[in-house]
Amino acid sequence: MSTATASVRPGAVLADLLPASRVRDAALVLGGAALTGVAAQLSVPVPGSPVPVTGQTFAALLVGTALGARRGFLSLALYAVAGVVGVPWFAEGGSGAGAVSFGYVLGMLLASVAVGALARRGADRSPLRMAGTMILGEAIIYAVGVPYLALAAHLSASQAVAAGLTPFLIGDALKAALAMGLLPAAWKLAGDKR
Repeated sequence: MSTATASVRPGAVLADLLPASRVRDAALVLGGAALTGVAAQLSVPVPGSPVPVTGQTFAALLVGTALGARRGFLSLALYAVAGVVGVPWFAEGGSGAGAVSFGYVLGMLLASVAVGALARRGADRSPLRMAGTMILGEAIIYAVGVPYLALAAHLSASQAVAAGLTPFLIGDALKAALAMGLLPAAWKLAGDKR
């Protein structure tokens, strides 16, 4: 299948532009997990919060969008399982399920499915739809991560929002803006005319 044919095929995601094989899918899943692990190391502590700003959520949403729901979920599941069993690639070189920020990792699993499904419907082809996709993905991550933070750190709901959501909103807007340009541009480079 040519790149031009794959790029206009309904339901295609960026990963589908590569020749189909099990080896391709395995490499994409491993690569997505590794990208998320590397991006998690780009970490900046947030005063007053046990949760740092990282590149982890951005990578997870890009993985879901570029690979599609199934491969994106498998990538994030591999990332989560490997981190739980001891690979030190959660934020700040952490591992295990005991961190108060582990709920965000669980939220990334669900978010990768949602953004991957939207990408199969063309949400990654235009800047405005891509922004909406990223915002939805971030909202899913927070919907799991903030309550987990509240329970794990023994915080009230308002304290968890103040420590685990509010400080990250500006960064999330910047991530959405970056994705607005990145993924639609990748499709244009691949020859998609939509």
